[in-house]
Amino acid sequence: MVRGHVPVRAAGTGRKTFNIVNPTDSLAANPRLSLNRILLRRMLHNRGALLGGTILLALIVSAIGAPWLTARDPLEMNPPDRWLPPDAEHWFGTDNFGRDIFTRVLYGTRISLPMGLISVGLALAISLAAGLLAGYYGGRVDALVMRAVDVMLAFPGLLLALAIVATLGPNLENAMIAVGISAAPTFIRVVRAGVLSAREFDYVEAARATGAPDYIIMVRHILPNIIAPVIVLATLGVAGAMITGAALSFLGLGAKPPAPEWGAMLSEARNYLRLAPWTTTFPGLAIVVAALAINLLGDGLRDVLDPRANR
Repeated sequence: MVRGHVPVRAAGTGRKTFNIVNPTDSLAANPRLSLNRILLRRMLHNRGALLGGTILLALIVSAIGAPWLTARDPLEMNPPDRWLPPDAEHWFGTDNFGRDIFTRVLYGTRISLPMGLISVGLALAISLAAGLLAGYYGGRVDALVMRAVDVMLAFPGLLLALAIVATLGPNLENAMIAVGISAAPTFIRVVRAGVLSAREFDYVEAARATGAPDYIIMVRHILPNIIAPVIVLATLGVAGAMITGAALSFLGLGAKPPAPEWGAMLSEARNYLRLAPWTTTFPGLAIVVAALAINLLGDGLRDVLDPRANR
């Protein structure tokens, strides 16, 4: 790393001396560090984000490598082995059909994690389009979008998702759509608030003065400057979407048995809590661990992307 020389006037002499300064003492003092490197370094120094990211990465790897981590079929029934407690052969025990719970929890990651990600992705697509239009144009467009948002926010998120999935039909795909739509109002308000502030900045006025079309201004100039809080909200929203999706599956409106989805597994095992408590313990712990990891990662992203942090 190149060191700089900072001139300092020596006391009582009129001469200038030079002190060696290491620019790495401060991230902001080193012009060679890109913004991405600064954010990465902050991320690596945030213990919560690092822990959450590590757990989430382990869940993703376990979902991808499930066929190599276990030789059992998550749907294979073996009635003679039903309700076996956890042991060296069945780490999480077996359920009422003799299926290995560890295998089912492992394969359930392939359903539960994508449910949260796809639902939030849908919510983001809706909110970015609606929030940008409402915040940029204002007037009747803003009034129409925000009144629709107010109507949706009048219902609790789970109740709204229940109503949507009951209308569309109870299956996993419709559950993802329902969770995404029910989460969209909060995202829309955050995007709209950012656009209302950003559209008054000088760079937006300069873009208008050059004759840039409205969609170019919104996509190239406004969106990149409001995306940080949206990313944080989306990250935190994945955990909520997973829990809502598991609740829908628990109620029979999401994934259907024998699919190894964590909420559906809880629903199947709820009648055997006293007889075989491990059948609900491990799917429930999987939901808790995944939600905790995502929340830790979201909190870390919020700290890292906060422009007031680490000054």
